Amino acid sequence: MNKSKQLTDGALLSSIFIVLLLITVFVPVLSFFTMFLLAVPFVIFAAKYDWKPSLIMLFVVIVLSILFATILSLPLPILSGLGGIMIGSGIHRKKSPYETWARGTIGFATGILIIFVFAYVVLQINIIEEFNLIVNESLVMSKEMMMTFGMGEVSEEQFNLIEQQMNIYKQLIPVFIVFSSILLALINQWVSYKILNRIERKQLRFPKFRNLRFPTSIIWIHLFAIIGTLFQTETSGTFFIALQNIIMLTGLLMILQGFSFIFFYSHHKKLSKAIPIIAIVLAVLFAPILLPLVRILGIIDLGFGLRERMVK
Repeated sequence: MNKSKQLTDGALLSSIFIVLLLITVFVPVLSFFTMFLLAVPFVIFAAKYDWKPSLIMLFVVIVLSILFATILSLPLPILSGLGGIMIGSGIHRKKSPYETWARGTIGFATGILIIFVFAYVVLQINIIEEFNLIVNESLVMSKEMMMTFGMGEVSEEQFNLIEQQMNIYKQLIPVFIVFSSILLALINQWVSYKILNRIERKQLRFPKFRNLRFPTSIIWIHLFAIIGTLFQTETSGTFFIALQNIIMLTGLLMILQGFSFIFFYSHHKKLSKAIPIIAIVLAVLFAPILLPLVRILGIIDLGFGLRERMVK
């Protein structure tokens, strides 16, 4: 009976995935939304039956994707399958929500790396080189526009600063991969929690965002990485690039910590729930000015136990 139910669920969820995949590939208007939900069928199946049967489902889905879509769509089932199985397996094994999220992040990051390899081997496209080419072309176009409007001499120094900043972004592809994986894992896990709570009568949920606390060691990692860059004269070296990625990633985590503290402060002072949401919107809209302040707030919260002091 269990095997029969497993086959039925696998067939149903595989069909749902194929529908989502076809929408993603052939309906551009909806693809932005469906591509973030492709892993949900794998999460639900793996949450019920763990990872071994889920790998069989992934194999079946890959074959169906090649038949109904094209071989160019092959990276999508691999990406969503690995991420979804890691999240679902974490739910099945009753891991904590944040540990499950971390497992999903690893799965999606592995899937993105496989996409890079697939593009290079099958399509003969080096995604990193293409990204660098796009950045260089954008810089050239910007400079030509500045020259056209007579701003070339006045803004030459500013343009050089922009060029240096864009060259740093070229080196931050690992951070972009990790951040994309974190976002994909979060969305798919949250949606899957809602579905499983409805159909399986579970009580799965993330802890309140205001209670989010990262390890204090993140501050020291961030600090040592900054100190390390001061002793690096070669900005194109591998070690310098690695340090830049560490600084960016730990900085993003501390920004999240800062937002979490804003939610905690609002709840502690019994302020309106709209206030922290407005704060996040303003921080995103005025990112160059406000995000560094939010990061500093996160550092203070982690390093000096700001919440405990407030509670006392």
